[in-house]
Amino acid sequence: MKTKKVFVCTECGNEFPKWMGRCTACGAWNSVVEETKTIIPKSSSSSHATAAGSLTKPKRLSELSSNDEERIKTGIEEFDRVLGGGIVPGSLILLGGDPGIGKSTILLQMCECLGKNSEILYVSGEESQRQIKLRADRLGVTTDKLKVFSSTNMADILECLNREKPDLLIVDSVQTVYNPSIDSAPGSVSQIRDITVTLMRIAKESSIPIFLVGHVTKEGSIAGPKILEHMVDCVLYFEGEQHRSYRIIRSVKNRFGSTNEIGVFEMTGSGLQEIKNPSMAMLSGRPKNTPGSCIVCAMEGSRPMLAEIQALATPTVFGNPRRMTSGLDLSRTIMLLAVLEKRAGLRISTYDTYVNAVGGIKITEPALDAGIILAIASAYRNSAIDDGIVAIGEVGLTGELRSCNFVENRIREAEKLGFTKCIIPASNSKNLSKFNNIEVCPYFNILQILNDVL
Repeated sequence: MKTKKVFVCTECGNEFPKWMGRCTACGAWNSVVEETKTIIPKSSSSSHATAAGSLTKPKRLSELSSNDEERIKTGIEEFDRVLGGGIVPGSLILLGGDPGIGKSTILLQMCECLGKNSEILYVSGEESQRQIKLRADRLGVTTDKLKVFSSTNMADILECLNREKPDLLIVDSVQTVYNPSIDSAPGSVSQIRDITVTLMRIAKESSIPIFLVGHVTKEGSIAGPKILEHMVDCVLYFEGEQHRSYRIIRSVKNRFGSTNEIGVFEMTGSGLQEIKNPSMAMLSGRPKNTPGSCIVCAMEGSRPMLAEIQALATPTVFGNPRRMTSGLDLSRTIMLLAVLEKRAGLRISTYDTYVNAVGGIKITEPALDAGIILAIASAYRNSAIDDGIVAIGEVGLTGELRSCNFVENRIREAEKLGFTKCIIPASNSKNLSKFNNIEVCPYFNILQILNDVL
């Protein structure tokens, strides 16, 4: 084998013959680093291909089974929901999130349930065995089938894996593990690519599920090349603010279930606790008859979730008014402010405007537009919205209320929590089921809504 120096982009994984300040493939600045690449001779690569090709044969589509995959329940219903119903044997799952948000905590809590019937190997490259034991004691994890191995050398991990033969493997974290045969630092593009390929081969050949814990960058994406997310079967992101107790696991990619599914938890002294009804939790402590507050219903995967949108509008003392959002898309909110000024005649351009999704959650769905419009207009006019109203609908640039999906599911969630009136787009009012305890009010544009509600 021979080695040569190449320059690799840490963002997209593209290789270049020389260093450059900006990657020409993805456009990222200062992302090209020097790596050592191993060149396999043609003779050995061709013989390896011949040997590998003799082991597998293509099958006709009619010969393949379409039955549902066997699932392993984690014992945490919210976690099972995000995974698509449980863990699929042989799957490679990547869990990313900010430091201290609860990645290791939820995996240890999962081990307590799975340890009743399965042998688990927990490989830690960041903490000692004693540190993991202290966390397990705090979380009440007492299973005897959980074995902890502290190492960052991939050769040692493979040797331990062959010796123990576990039913589940957890690697915390993938950025700390390195292959000693590759001449580059842990966490580099070549190291992460090699480690992930090795673990993926083990998962598929041995049919054991493997969890990888991943670090995130300051932009919020998982550190390392993007190929890491492409190779794994499932990518989960742990979301939450540092000063809030709520945590959300969001499925960004899932080959065995729906994407954008979420599980909601609360961080307590004894670990993460499931929140079975996140709508009720998000609305707890909501003020009554207060201007600038409106309830919306967002779809997170297959789950409707009610949330409160709060807005504050105050006359600006500067030349340019301030626009700030928390948990919402700033660009879309600025667009809705322009629609309010042009189509509804509100002089919002002379006001500082602050809009917040209460509870520390992040929602970017267009169906929240009607609620954001109502909250801002309510704050501007200092007029409270009726507490029993829920607003659903996307707002266009001409002020029209456009249709959105899963309207019936959203209305049923609002009805279940005791709301009495639901604002929806007129185009969604066709073929709706009858609702006994909630009034469904279709509208064509925001001017009609503002005239009726405020």
